[in-house]
Amino acid sequence: MSERTVTTELRGHVLLIGLNREAKRNAFNVQMLNDLSDAYAELEATEDAWVGVLFAHGDHFTAGLDLPDVSAYLADRESWFDGERINPLDLDGVQRTKPIVAAAQGWCLTIGIELLLASDIRIADSETKFSQLEVQRGIYAFGGATIRFPREAGWGNAMRWILTGDKFDAAEAHRIGLIQEVTEPGQAVNRAIELAEHIAEVAAPLGVQAMMKSARTAFLEGEQAARKPLINDYRRLAETEDAAEGKQSFVERRSAKFIGK
Repeated sequence: MSERTVTTELRGHVLLIGLNREAKRNAFNVQMLNDLSDAYAELEATEDAWVGVLFAHGDHFTAGLDLPDVSAYLADRESWFDGERINPLDLDGVQRTKPIVAAAQGWCLTIGIELLLASDIRIADSETKFSQLEVQRGIYAFGGATIRFPREAGWGNAMRWILTGDKFDAAEAHRIGLIQEVTEPGQAVNRAIELAEHIAEVAAPLGVQAMMKSARTAFLEGEQAARKPLINDYRRLAETEDAAEGKQSFVERRSAKFIGK
């Protein structure tokens, strides 16, 4: 396990990615953003890592941004990262191809919500408190909430919380689609790991990546753009060892054992 502001640990085919600035309630400074980018790059580069789990050490997912540090960093920049790095907020840079299951607890403020929205499956325990509170500080959400929150929750549901900065609970987050599941207190990380391990166990990793690519294309470029590569991508996957294993497991009426090739 690394000693950065973000930890990583490979457990089977799941890479655990832990926010680790506990003394600051996991508030994000520039170093932590860079370390999280590196952790996502590790997920992409590690052949045996098929699914990532984003979680936080300590009592809180994140108290938001360390604004003085981040503001100074962004003062003369137009984007978070250059084109050669993965942005965990999925706004610029290299796009990741592997799924992220995120787990929140305690406070999940500002960039915390945006990191959830940039992930693929979101879990929170029942005591989690959320707030997109930028407007209460004289700024606005510039990490993707204005783009993804309305898409995920619907315009009115998103504006209710974006325009006021009010706090809301896990039940409301679940109602509006910000999170997919609510767990008992302290169980969100365990559930996220369970889901990630389930994906790694039952789904061919190349198939998962193809699904994500197609869905992302549809979201970002529209349905017509997503239609064009469907058959060619299917043919490419049909020639893999995992596709052959999937067919054979069906014939033999057993679970498939995928290898990612």
